[in-house]
Amino acid sequence: MLKTNHPSWTRVITTVAVLTLSPAAWAAGDINNVGSLSPDLFKDLTADLGAALSYKAIRPAEPMGSLGFDIGFEVTSTTMESDALNQATSGDASGDLLVPKLHLSKWLPFGIDVGAFYTSVPSSNIGLIGGELSYALYEGGTLSPAVSIRGTYSRLTGVDQLDITTKGVELSVSKGFAFFTPYAGIGQVWIDSATNASATLADESLTKNKYFLGINFNLGLVNLTAETEQTGDNTSTSAKIGVRF
Repeated sequence: MLKTNHPSWTRVITTVAVLTLSPAAWAAGDINNVGSLSPDLFKDLTADLGAALSYKAIRPAEPMGSLGFDIGFEVTSTTMESDALNQATSGDASGDLLVPKLHLSKWLPFGIDVGAFYTSVPSSNIGLIGGELSYALYEGGTLSPAVSIRGTYSRLTGVDQLDITTKGVELSVSKGFAFFTPYAGIGQVWIDSATNASATLADESLTKNKYFLGINFNLGLVNLTAETEQTGDNTSTSAKIGVRF
């Protein structure tokens, strides 16, 4: 279950404020020292980065509708559960990895939505691309919730010494009330990593359970969303502002 020792919604507000006021809060240094890690630390790095870089839809389960088109900017803060990222970088990585993303989602017929994102993390060589395909099992109504199933994919780019991909599947439920929509979901994430930096570091394949809670505020064309997620031992907190039409 989701950890309760993190003040989730407070962290959302704090994360946005830190990013706005302090550019130095972003990850410092390139990932260029992977070869120095022990096998155990490489596994820890895989788990930490897999949780941080895995796809996060950050929206309710209900399909977007016939005009559905959503363009948004989001930021996710993920707590690193080991010192592996710090040892693998040329700088002094903080205990939280902050990842901004430009996110695009589009409605398709028959209850299908597609989405994709792109990012390049400031002050590092971390790049990331990802995508999703979701299907509304129940579109929801006045009294009934919406239920959707989603498949996701993400891939690390820009880091010569490290390849990481994630695949995921998740079930999400949401129910709208006036201008706000709470949602929740469960899923599983498969993380695969490989490195060319050391012959002693074998490829890693990890499977992590995922749980998430969020709330979306619809203010006409503008959507504001906050979400907290637990993937394995890692807690992520996300905030998103988007334009939907």
